[in-house]
Amino acid sequence: MKLTYDDKIAVLDLGDDENRFSPDFLDEVERMLDDAVSSGAHGLVTTAGGKFYSNGLDLDWLAAHSDRGDWYVGRVQALLAKVLTLPIPTAAAVVGHAFGAGAMLAIAHDFRVMRADRGFFCFPEVDIRIPFTPGMAALIQAKLTPQAQVASMTTGRRFGGVDAAAVGIVDGTAGEGAVTPAAVELLRPLAGKDPGTLGAIKAGMFGPAVAALTAE
Repeated sequence: MKLTYDDKIAVLDLGDDENRFSPDFLDEVERMLDDAVSSGAHGLVTTAGGKFYSNGLDLDWLAAHSDRGDWYVGRVQALLAKVLTLPIPTAAAVVGHAFGAGAMLAIAHDFRVMRADRGFFCFPEVDIRIPFTPGMAALIQAKLTPQAQVASMTTGRRFGGVDAAAVGIVDGTAGEGAVTPAAVELLRPLAGKDPGTLGAIKAGMFGPAVAALTAE
């Protein structure tokens, strides 16, 4: 995982494996988000280096620490709430597969750009018999239209980039090697927004989702 800058746009590369949400991964992402904001970055793009953007929950860690399941889900939801209300413009460069909580991480950003010809965006919960937590459902419902909610949350459908754009899950698509630059350019015109004001606006817009994500 590494944080670099394109002019004043922070670019956080989540890594080149499945980028699952181990506790260490969550800690590092949160630390780098704080670094980006404190550096005065004008925006944040998250991306990845492999065929996955993120495959979501670390099921191996969860299986080995089943007694800490509630704590773990709370940590994941805290990261989603943090991204949702980050006081700078954000965009997810979905360069590969985004599944489950990995797809939720993308949804928590202000904007999403997805590779047009490879990779799937999927909420598989209905097929793996794991209902959405109230917080995760509230996050998705805060960002997607009712039609897109039904199409993604109740079907387990794997959306390619073009299909995801057609229903409004992502804001645009790009070819191989162009997804991250497209996400950066999406944010460039938004440079200079006051973080205090933008953070307050996002906290107000997404207050119910944040409350559900951070509920004990």
